Amino acid sequence: MPHLENVVLCRESQVSTLQSLFGERHHFSFPSIFIYGHTASGKTYVTQTLLKTLELPHVFVNCVECFTVRLLLEQILNKLNHFSSSKDEFSSEITCETLNDFVRLFKQITKAENLKDQTVYIVLDKAEYLRDMEANLLPGFLRLQELTDRNVTVIFLSEIVWEKFRPNTGCFEPFVLYFPDYSIGNLQKILSHDHPPDYSADFYAAYINILLGVFYTVCRDLKELRHLAILNFPKYCEPVVKGEANERDTRKLWRNIEPHLKKAMQTVYLREISSSQWEKLQKDDTDPGQLKGLSAHTHVELPYYSKFILIAAYLASYNPARTDKRFFLKHHGKIKKTNFLKKHEKTSNHLLGPKPFPLDRLLAILYSIVDSRVAPTANIFSQITSLVTLQLLTQVGHDDQLDGPKYRCTVSLDFIRAIARTVNFDIIKYLYDFL
Repeated sequence: MPHLENVVLCRESQVSTLQSLFGERHHFSFPSIFIYGHTASGKTYVTQTLLKTLELPHVFVNCVECFTVRLLLEQILNKLNHFSSSKDEFSSEITCETLNDFVRLFKQITKAENLKDQTVYIVLDKAEYLRDMEANLLPGFLRLQELTDRNVTVIFLSEIVWEKFRPNTGCFEPFVLYFPDYSIGNLQKILSHDHPPDYSADFYAAYINILLGVFYTVCRDLKELRHLAILNFPKYCEPVVKGEANERDTRKLWRNIEPHLKKAMQTVYLREISSSQWEKLQKDDTDPGQLKGLSAHTHVELPYYSKFILIAAYLASYNPARTDKRFFLKHHGKIKKTNFLKKHEKTSNHLLGPKPFPLDRLLAILYSIVDSRVAPTANIFSQITSLVTLQLLTQVGHDDQLDGPKYRCTVSLDFIRAIARTVNFDIIKYLYDFL
């Protein structure tokens, strides 16, 4: 489908897989599909675009907005009811409080003529919030096709892996589809596709190449990079507008925008300030730290396990290895009072700086602080590598048989506290030296 390929860039494999799962309109599709990936990896956009382009009957619901079971079920039913009803037909709002009522009402609504003999898709965005709702809700959605005896597919969109969803009692396994992060080549292609009509595509592609060369190591979020591109492009083309340079004078254009990009480097996510604040910042040469709401590393979007890996790395960097037994074992024995008092006589470990630690110790602490068992899969090791790439961790030593890789945490306690708050983790009680 050429039109779809022009709209959805750099996701050909995922689009092809979803189209294969959907099949023909009258075919029974897979009962449930679980799509996961990091922030701004195209999960929601690809799913919505594919369903709209193929004109498939679907209902899209954000689980953040529907924070109770009743709100979630009623919104699905009401959207589906408006979709199945004709424009001239008056339909009252549906009320639904339990999953049993939802199954009964869903079967009634899908009897409509325009929903017969075709698959109905229910898309649940931010599906990780389902874990905080009633225990029967997630298994019910996974088996909705079986419970209703209707041609329906439930699509879950989440930033968390399926292993964090699976109930202990077991459930119907969905088809799992992973959306990897965009590579720098993908980001170059996607961002260059948004070039303004007043300038050539090659000129804007050269600008995007400069922008990614500066920000790619600290920010992989497509939304934020697009926001950065829009904010800084007027400054990049300013010499061209004034007639001081042409579109091919890359060196002169770079010298003009370089100081402004350095200001932007003082924060990872520019959404902490408005566009008007950023324009004022560029004109007044103000220190970004003086603007209210702007901080260097107070907020960062990381995958679920990466947050715990970073917390575990901080604990391993600043806590002596001899304290691991005290903090991370349930039955560690009694702590002698004399040993407890000795720590106050020594210099604070936070003043001495982070210490290197081996990979085995990092994983041992990670398994202790995560609320459930984590298998040492390739996904965990890839997230450790991503943290090193983002310069949140530093690798020291050599990866060989004699001396394995060692790491050092490079972020501050305030940064770790901000990360810990997003997962409701009390970092202070695990620190050897309290500040």
